Amino acid sequence: MKLFYTPGACSLSPHIALLEAGLPFSLHKVDLKEKKFDSDHDFYDVNGKGYVPALELDNGQVLTEGPAIVQYIADQNPAADLAPAAGTMNRYRLQEWLNFITSELHKPMGSMFNPAQTPEWKEAVKAMLSRRLDWLSKQLEGKSHLQDEKFSIADGYLFTVLGWAKMVGFDLSKWPVIEQYAARIGQRPKVIEAMTAEGLLK
Repeated sequence: MKLFYTPGACSLSPHIALLEAGLPFSLHKVDLKEKKFDSDHDFYDVNGKGYVPALELDNGQVLTEGPAIVQYIADQNPAADLAPAAGTMNRYRLQEWLNFITSELHKPMGSMFNPAQTPEWKEAVKAMLSRRLDWLSKQLEGKSHLQDEKFSIADGYLFTVLGWAKMVGFDLSKWPVIEQYAARIGQRPKVIEAMTAEGLLK
């Protein structure tokens, strides 16, 4: 498989999942401004949407959208226990988490990277994110992970999005439970391996 990624972007989530699942893959770095990968190849030829992540399967098909990709990865190696079995209530709970992260945290947090956004607009986004994190903090109280007290693909995704907070000037110190959670996930060997490979850690 081939993972098309941009360092520190949401593609870090499937990168972590691939390593946690122990699956063979190659990394292909995408310049999102130029829409090029591996220096001179047109990324639109891989993903017409023009953004990461994209996962090219061994049969040549390309899968896009992070929540779909990480579920596919988890299902390739059920023994890694990165997702509950398909069709179970716990799997739907996992999908509930993935949808919450992608719509209520990823999109607003990611939008603050846009230099065209006004300070007033960013303050409104921060207020909305604060409400979401108030709720999330309560869900994490007394828990080491989002679901079933063990690492899942949802944890890798949430860790990725929370990692953007400092870059966009969003202070997480109001939510020590969330900060402790992110620090805990960040200590996983495969998370460290993924971040090191992307040049995020020295």
